[in-house]
Amino acid sequence: MTLPAPAPPPWQQWDLHPSVVIGLVLLGGLYVYWGGFEAPRRRVASFIAALAVLGLALNGPLHNLSDSYLFSAHMVQHLVLTLVFPPLLLYGTPASVVRPVLQPRWVFRFARWATRPLIAGALFSVPITLWHFPQFYEAALEHHPLHIAQHLIFIATAVIMWWPVLSPVPQLPRASYPTQLVYLFVLGLPMSLAGAMITLSEAVLYPFYTKAPRVWGLTPLADQQLGGLLMWVVGTIYLWAATSVVWFRWSAREESGDAERAVPLEAYWKAEVGTRNAERRG
Repeated sequence: MTLPAPAPPPWQQWDLHPSVVIGLVLLGGLYVYWGGFEAPRRRVASFIAALAVLGLALNGPLHNLSDSYLFSAHMVQHLVLTLVFPPLLLYGTPASVVRPVLQPRWVFRFARWATRPLIAGALFSVPITLWHFPQFYEAALEHHPLHIAQHLIFIATAVIMWWPVLSPVPQLPRASYPTQLVYLFVLGLPMSLAGAMITLSEAVLYPFYTKAPRVWGLTPLADQQLGGLLMWVVGTIYLWAATSVVWFRWSAREESGDAERAVPLEAYWKAEVGTRNAERRG
């Protein structure tokens, strides 16, 4: 008699969370309703990739490992939510989709204030640093609604953080190229500091993981050190790689004889250029 195959461990299950599915459907639905598919194919592909990344980060094995097993997996999840999803979302979202969101006057006023580089950087760096203090981090792990709030804060502040670099609308413009260079470089410093403190700690900072089932033979301290290294090294390198991209874009403009420091209007979306030109002619 053939024995049934052993059931996979719980962290390998591909369960779907209704709140995540509803959020993805709403994002996709608004994108279609407000004309997102009129954007160039590469931008539509970027938006679809953003939804896929968000879905994979908040469902299935990575989410299960993060919630119940490994601090390092949780750190991977946070890096995906803050460093991968927002750039894909902003690059893939045309102005026609953003304008209805900004239409209320109070929303536009808040967005104009929040997306200034100094404010945007602080709105991202302060919460993500505070959430990694042991008392706040443990509270989020123990109370699921607070954990959901933590992720929403990370996503919202990360979108704001990336806005000075990848704004889709000239009404809330991107920072100049020199400002983007300094901005992205400085953003890596708080992440480096927090990651270094976690990595170099000789004690387990998050007792929740001492009671969690062990995976891949990682001890709680080794798991914490790996997670700290991911935040310290991978997160910082990612931001500095983005700095390099900005540098090459600026250099390309100077080589073409366009030495303006401002980001050209064409960088937002070609339909936006046509709209602005028509307004000028009118």
